[in-house]
Amino acid sequence: MSATTEKTVPTVSLTILSDNIARPPLESEHGFAVWIATPSAKILFDTGAGPAMLRNADTLGIDLLEADLIVLSHGHYDHTGNLAEALSRAPRARLVLHPESLRPRYSIRDTPKFIGMPQDARDAIAALPPERLRWIAEPTAIAEGVWITGPVPRRTDFEDVGGPFFRDDAGRTPDDIPDDLSLWIDWPGGLVACLGCCHAGVVNTLEHIGTLTGGRPVRLLVGGMHLVNADARRLAATAADLKARAIPRIVPCHCTGDAASFLAEHIGPTVSQGTAGLVLDARRLC
Repeated sequence: MSATTEKTVPTVSLTILSDNIARPPLESEHGFAVWIATPSAKILFDTGAGPAMLRNADTLGIDLLEADLIVLSHGHYDHTGNLAEALSRAPRARLVLHPESLRPRYSIRDTPKFIGMPQDARDAIAALPPERLRWIAEPTAIAEGVWITGPVPRRTDFEDVGGPFFRDDAGRTPDDIPDDLSLWIDWPGGLVACLGCCHAGVVNTLEHIGTLTGGRPVRLLVGGMHLVNADARRLAATAADLKARAIPRIVPCHCTGDAASFLAEHIGPTVSQGTAGLVLDARRLC
């Protein structure tokens, strides 16, 4: 990109605040959060799991007071862990979430583990005035050029929610995580897509975004793809689909797990591991 072009293209930047991997001196945690800055809004997308997200924001000089919106991709603890403090630090920010985000949820392997939204986050939501809450259950514009997918149709035969997830601690009712949402930014160079955990599947999510945008190309894809437990068939099909899309920059994070290396091997140098502290400027991709 020439210097002239870079000056004329609107700035869209994403800074990863919480991830399983961190660039020193930042802290890692099993969580995910991204600070998104567009010409129309500053958005905190997910809030991490523990104090690392808040300390990383302070280290990077990101003031949550400037947030216009806080968006939750779904109601798991590792994406909502600092919500109460984030809402306190960002007193004018509206909270955007799906109604199902508040449901109890469990992961059951040997023993049940509660993985839903922490109680302090629930209490903080309950205390918000109505004008600071926006419940999303369909594709919705939340700021100029910024959209939420709403629930993602599950159409591929190789993607699943990615784990033994249930709505009760007895494992009677499977949890298909209907609140799983992603975000995209419609930008002059194409689309910037930001995923939380992508329990609906990254291919399903990209197909959904494509349908909603008339096939606009994705230029930057960043976030969790929940491939940590994926079998060989799912990994191969996902890598083949992403490679065919020719996305200039793919940044797998968080719950993608070791599959990030598989994607890099099978897609090429357009794939690079996301880490807390990584700053992505979409203007570099036009």
